[in-house]
Amino acid sequence: MQRPYQICTHCVMDTSDPNIRFGSDGRCDYCENFETVIRPNWHTDERGAAELDQLADKIRADGKGRDFDCIIGLSGGLDSSYAAHVARERMGLRPLLFHVDAGWNTDQAVGNIEKLVDGLGSELYTEVVNWQEMKDLQLAFLRSQIPDQDLPQDAAFFSGLYKFARKNRIKYVITGSNFSTECCREPEEWGGYLGIDKTLFKDIHSRFGKRPLKSFPLVDILVYKGLYQQVLGMEVAKPLNLVPFIKKDAEAELASRYKWESFQHKHHESRFTRFYEDYWLPRKFGFQKRRAHFSSLIMTGQMDRDAAISRLAHPEMSEDFLRHEFEYVATKLGITVDELRAIFEGENKTYRDYRNKRWLIGLGTNALRLLGTEKRFFR
Repeated sequence: MQRPYQICTHCVMDTSDPNIRFGSDGRCDYCENFETVIRPNWHTDERGAAELDQLADKIRADGKGRDFDCIIGLSGGLDSSYAAHVARERMGLRPLLFHVDAGWNTDQAVGNIEKLVDGLGSELYTEVVNWQEMKDLQLAFLRSQIPDQDLPQDAAFFSGLYKFARKNRIKYVITGSNFSTECCREPEEWGGYLGIDKTLFKDIHSRFGKRPLKSFPLVDILVYKGLYQQVLGMEVAKPLNLVPFIKKDAEAELASRYKWESFQHKHHESRFTRFYEDYWLPRKFGFQKRRAHFSSLIMTGQMDRDAAISRLAHPEMSEDFLRHEFEYVATKLGITVDELRAIFEGENKTYRDYRNKRWLIGLGTNALRLLGTEKRFFR
């Protein structure tokens, strides 16, 4: 039976996450995890500064004699942009800025990348994904009818980065992952699958794809979490958890220093992700990732709950804009608007309808939480 609707009394997570739990005070388990696990272990004061200095010293020492001492995946969005700024200006590192072009960059994202490269004086390497393969994989995922429609792009971004780092023996990967804007991770029911599952990719593509993926970068999560990190010694650093990182202040600093331009909402640097999160996911499945994004800001004191509820009452983009984006996505993917509409109206499914190794990835994720390496709430 469908449970009665309930929304957290502190953030805006609700029963659209079917597994959410609430305490006697009406607060959800995401808020509980933030207060009991994340907040006590999140230090952006003198302790964070000291840890950041130690991390910088270690990376610089390891990078002596090399062209670069670390690599940063740069999308043009806030988190990766500010991570690049901190790495270069605060930590004194010599990063290689690495961008994967999967075919969906907004002009604003491209402009931000160019401004950061010029302002930081860092070198940029851009890897362009074969568009025919990218398009085929995305169409396969759309036809699979699962909520997880950003997995192909995520696979291109993260796999491309890790493969390049391993090939060029770059040990340290700097990421913009952070607690400040991402402490509330969207549940996997909303398309928040736990990582790049090669088994899932292969099954979906074998059923709905039409061309072989000869060059598409695809590194399984167990490979880059196990082989790359645990065996080969690659390290992922998250400096934004060690410095004061307030969204509006970081946007203002990037704008002042580099003329960087902020986006209307998180993930809007990708035209497909913007369409997927603002149109496809809420209207086909009833899920709004904005709930998790706003809840993170509420938990960290950066957004008022009433303001979040007010924004959730309306689409992030206008109806006319979304209609044009629907047409754009169909045309770019090489299908008609009617064909995309037919997919949109098809029967919804989940990753459980396809071969996967979610159980094994879940074991690894739970192990990381027990070890204290991962503090966010995964479900």
